[in-house]
Amino acid sequence: MGRAYEVRKASIQKNGAIKAKLYSNFAKEIYLAAKNGGTDPDSNANLKRLMDQAKKSQVPSDIIKRAIDKVNSGVDENYTSCRYEGFGPGSSTLIVDCLTDNVNRTVGFVRAAFTKCKGKLGVENSVSHFYENLAIFAVKGYTEEELFESLMMNDVNVKDIETDDDVVIITGEAKEYNNIRKALISINSEIDLEVDEIAMVPLDKVTLENDEDKEMFDKLLNMLDDIEDVQNVYHNVEL
Repeated sequence: MGRAYEVRKASIQKNGAIKAKLYSNFAKEIYLAAKNGGTDPDSNANLKRLMDQAKKSQVPSDIIKRAIDKVNSGVDENYTSCRYEGFGPGSSTLIVDCLTDNVNRTVGFVRAAFTKCKGKLGVENSVSHFYENLAIFAVKGYTEEELFESLMMNDVNVKDIETDDDVVIITGEAKEYNNIRKALISINSEIDLEVDEIAMVPLDKVTLENDEDKEMFDKLLNMLDDIEDVQNVYHNVEL
């Protein structure tokens, strides 16, 4: 696949090995989106996006409904979005996005994972300037020309469109996410968006040559994935 699609698949994602974490992560994100932007997905683009992603990841509909019902019933849960940037084994860098109700607990777990794997947390912006914040879409069933025409008709600017087999990968600035999505859906409301997200994509990727670095890096990814509050991990390592 193309660079953006490859990065998306190589990162630790919400839909990890443990279904319980997958369900919990989506429930928190959907609750927060509904709380901040309203419970009607037709008027809350972020909520609509998360609901679509949850359904695609086979999250049970009752979990989605319960998360939204919490907002309608007045339940007040407070979550904080946190981003941690760090340096892993070898020349690896990582960005860890979390959603937590206890920041001190979360940063302690994240720091411990880095420390145990010969890495260290950095200060804010110590790593993120090596990444681009991009809207990424992967579409099946349409040609590159068809999608490009729709984007142009809707006056939407994108950074890149590339085709790999029968999948078209579109990348654009994160701020263009809603505009790109609307342009794609205008073709067909049931269009198959295999990837539909905003992600941190490294400007350059590295290969870990040392076996110990590879082992420590894999261990670090696994430890981060085991932390309940971790939503996404982005990194610059070629896997």
